Amino acid sequence: MPFVCRPSPRRDTLNVPQTNVPESRVHVIGLTGGIASGKSTVTRFFLDHGVPVIDADILGHRTYDPGTDTFEAVVRAFGAELVAPDGTIDRKVLGGKVFGRPDELKRLTDIVWPGIRRLATEALSEYETGGNAVAVLEAAVLFEAGWDDLADEIWVVVVEPDLAVERLGSRNGLEPEAARARINSQLTNAERTARADVIIENNGTLGELDARIQEAWSQFQGRLQSAAGR
Repeated sequence: MPFVCRPSPRRDTLNVPQTNVPESRVHVIGLTGGIASGKSTVTRFFLDHGVPVIDADILGHRTYDPGTDTFEAVVRAFGAELVAPDGTIDRKVLGGKVFGRPDELKRLTDIVWPGIRRLATEALSEYETGGNAVAVLEAAVLFEAGWDDLADEIWVVVVEPDLAVERLGSRNGLEPEAARARINSQLTNAERTARADVIIENNGTLGELDARIQEAWSQFQGRLQSAAGR
C-alpha cells in the first residue's frame, strides 16, 4: 500500500456544492501519523510548495506561555513548583508529574488541548482571510484530541512498527524497548488509516517517500481543480 487515496464523507467540500460558503474558504488538510512515520518530511513538502502549515506542537508550547489561561490552569492543577525561576513552566518537572500516569496525563491534555484547538482555529481563520486556498494542520494526536473535525480531509503517514523502532534508535538513540513503549502508547496504523482519506506509506527510501507525497499532492490538486470547475 504505497499510496492510497479513497473517497470519504469528510470530503464534502470538494464533492458537494456548498451554499453560504465564501469562495475564499481555505481547504484544510489534517496531517497525522505515528512517531518516526515521516510527518516532518511531508510537512517540508507542503512548506516548499507554499502551503502554510500549522504545527500543533508549536501551538502547544505557546499555550504554556506565562499569562495565558492554560498557564494558570496548569499551575493550579499541578502545583506552583512547576514555575521555573524565569516564570515559565518547567516542562521537565511537568513531565515528571504525568509520565507513566495516564490519569494525570489526561488531566493535563484536558487543559492543554482546548487551548491548542483555539490557536489552530485562529490561525486557520487568518489563512482564510488572507486568501489561502489550502492550509495544513499537522498533529500527531489529531484524532486523540478531536481536531480532525477542523480538517476537510485527513492525510496519514504510516510506517511499520519494526522500522519505526529502528529509526528511533538511529535518530533518537532510544533502546528498542523504550522505542516500542512510545509506539505502543499511540494509536495503531490500522486505527489511523481507518479514518484517513489519503494514506502514504513510508517503509522505503526517502526518494520513494518523496515520490508518494508528490503523487498524493498531484491528485489533490486535480480534485481541487475539478471542484473549482463545478
